[in-house]
Amino acid sequence: MEPRISIVTIAVDDLDRMAAFYEAMGLVRHRIRDGVAFFQMGGAILGLFPRASAEADAGIGFGSAPSRVYLAYNTRSDAEVDDVLTEAEKAGGRIVKPAGRAFWGGWYGYFADPENNLWEVAHNPDFPIDAEGRIALPA
Repeated sequence: MEPRISIVTIAVDDLDRMAAFYEAMGLVRHRIRDGVAFFQMGGAILGLFPRASAEADAGIGFGSAPSRVYLAYNTRSDAEVDDVLTEAEKAGGRIVKPAGRAFWGGWYGYFADPENNLWEVAHNPDFPIDAEGRIALPA
């Protein structure tokens, strides 16, 4: 098996609202078909799928508790962390933790999208990001 994450899908309550939020963040929606939204993000894809459809597809209900999974957007600089958090707030997100110095030395903060999906935004100079947006673990 070749390890990779190809697509991260968020089951959403309001597809149009959530797609509009991510478009306001600067992501470009690829309209492959109605009823789902896809956004290219470096070497992976972010998908938005209506919750009821996702539950039917998976054969389980997701419940109402907050997810223990959160997404991360790593940046190339401390200033870019601040820019992304500002952009998220302008687009309708909520700053959960303002940017600040991390115990591991980087700069980071958190925002929640309009349906409270949590994103960490971080600059870790030990995790380089290439021109295509792919991140690498330290050597």
